[in-house]
Parts: sequence; C-alpha cells; structure tokens
Amino acid sequence: MLIAEGLAKRYGDCRALDGFDLVVRPGEIAGLVGHNGAGKTTFVEVVTGLVKPDAGRVRIAGVNALRDPRAARKLLGVAPQELALYNTATVRDNLRLFGSLAGLRGGGLQAAIGAVAEELRLTDVLGQRVGLLSGGQRRRTQAATAMLACPAVLLLDEPTAGADPETRAALLAAVRRRANAGAAVVYTTHYLPELAELGATLAVARCGQVIARGSQDSLISGLPGELRLRFDDAGARAPIPAGLADRARTVEDELRITTANPPADLAAVLAAGCTPTSVDVRKPDLDDLYRALATETPHAA
Repeated sequence: MLIAEGLAKRYGDCRALDGFDLVVRPGEIAGLVGHNGAGKTTFVEVVTGLVKPDAGRVRIAGVNALRDPRAARKLLGVAPQELALYNTATVRDNLRLFGSLAGLRGGGLQAAIGAVAEELRLTDVLGQRVGLLSGGQRRRTQAATAMLACPAVLLLDEPTAGADPETRAALLAAVRRRANAGAAVVYTTHYLPELAELGATLAVARCGQVIARGSQDSLISGLPGELRLRFDDAGARAPIPAGLADRARTVEDELRITTANPPADLAAVLAAGCTPTSVDVRKPDLDDLYRALATETPHAA
C-alpha cells in the first residue's frame, strides 16, 4: 500500500505540492491525471526520495519512506517520464544492475530478467546496447527495470509516452498483471483511454492537490453528455429554443447541445420546428471529467 498525506513542497513562490493526499491499496491501479504543473511529477519525486517535502508523510508497504528511504526504495519500482538507462550498456546489463539494487542475486536475478524480458518482448534484444534500441524498446526496458523485482508499489510516470501500439499493449498488459499480483500501482498519463483500458481508479490533481478521487463510474456519473444533431440543409434547422442556446454550439456542420437530459432537450428542439436527419447521444467520458475538474477551484479531497 502507498499512503501519502499532507505533502507540501515549495520552490520560491511556487507551491508544487500543497496538501497532496493519495492512498493506493494493494491490487489497485490509480490513474493520476492533471495538467502540467499539477504536482504529479513532484509527487513521484517525493515518493522516490529524490525530493524532500516541506511537510507531510509517505508510507510504502508500511515503511516510513521519509525516515527510512533505503528500506522504502527496496519496496518501490519506478519508471520515470524521462528515460534513466545506461545507453552504452546492454539491456541485460541494465536489468542486472537495477535488479541488484532491488536486492536480487544469483539465479533469482537471472530468472527475473528472463521472465520480465519475455513479458515485455525484450528477449531478442537482451544483448543489444540500449542506445541502439528503438524508442519503443527503450520504453519497455525502462518499465522492465521497475517491474523486475515485483515491488509492492509501482510508480509509472507517462510510461507509454511516444510508444508504438505494440509497446503500449505490452506495457498495459504487464501493469494489469502486476496489479493482479497485489502491487499498488500509480499510473500517470495524459492519454485517458489507457486508464479506461486498465480499469483504473482516478486521482485528479490540480495546483498541488488531489481534487477528486474515486472510481471512474462514480466520478463520471452526473456529468452532462452531448446531443448531436445533423441536418440535410439549413432550412431544416429552426432557431434553437432560448433555454438551450447557451448550451449549443456548431462543430463541422453538427449542432451539439450539452445536456443532462437528452430526451427532454431533443423534444424541445423538435417542438421548435427543427427536423434533424440524424440524432446521436454521446455519454460523458474521462475527457469530460478531466475538463470539468481541471477548471474547478482546488479543495481538500
């Protein structure tokens, strides 16, 4: 389990973290999302011990990470947003180094390297220098260093940034397996469909705080959807009723009305004399949630 409570970090006048709270339980994948500057990367740096917070506490699988960072790091696997590999060393040597730092030795280390290489489709490149790999292969190698020792807590910061579809599929499958095995996973991304595919819970960060936390369904429920109408010609489209005008917009010849009650709003449009040739109702999704929460005033989660 990962527990972060009341984390605060200032850089001059900038509050990178301002009461950041996040709990991730064993077997859970928590999708950490937010605009650039929301505090996501600073949070990862604090948990990994790269940055000391001004206030707050972090516990990793029961270990106080701020008081005993060495013990905490042995329970933690990290794939940073910026690749941190030795380009002149082979993939196998990189994995051997990171595995040794995580406490693996001898036959156990070799078995772990073989298993994670097969899982992330790296077996054929174990003997190649990292600097000669493709971008996708380097991404998988970085993820392999984090997953090698099957840590209790896994931090993945934009692990599929710039990745090809094959790399993305392999990484997501590996993340699901780690969570199914009991790891607490924090997965930061700007690509929200990945979180839906992973079945992740959500933590939305803004201005150094987590402003919303919960399952995707619970956070999306209640958000308005969108009524989309198309017309054969301009004559089929009568003036929009005044009550809907402030929620209506035109996008590529399609009239879109933000709505929490599609049947009622469609009835109002038809009663006004509009005769659409097609009607589509789009339910709210993670993008809508992100846009709604990212513009809210920060509050305690």
